[in-house]
Amino acid sequence: MSDASDLAGAATSTDPTVGLRAALALRKLAESLERLQVDNARCRGWSWQDIAAALGVSKQAVHKRYAATAPEPAKPSVRQRDSAHTSASVEG
Repeated sequence: MSDASDLAGAATSTDPTVGLRAALALRKLAESLERLQVDNARCRGWSWQDIAAALGVSKQAVHKRYAATAPEPAKPSVRQRDSAHTSASVEG
């Protein structure tokens, strides 16, 4: 189940096997997307607190889950960081 339209159809299936497999695939996709965006945020200089707030979790929770493998944050200019946070708040 890799095609988005197939996955969406499977998620609403009345067959529990198909529906549960779709739920698993969606969970894996969401986890991959979250990892990608945490790494992206760290590369752009976001703090663990900034990331936690965007994800709606505690700083401790996000740090525990991602700190071991996340890239070191860049040191962006204040303008870059403010622009990134403004974009995040508009999109979220």
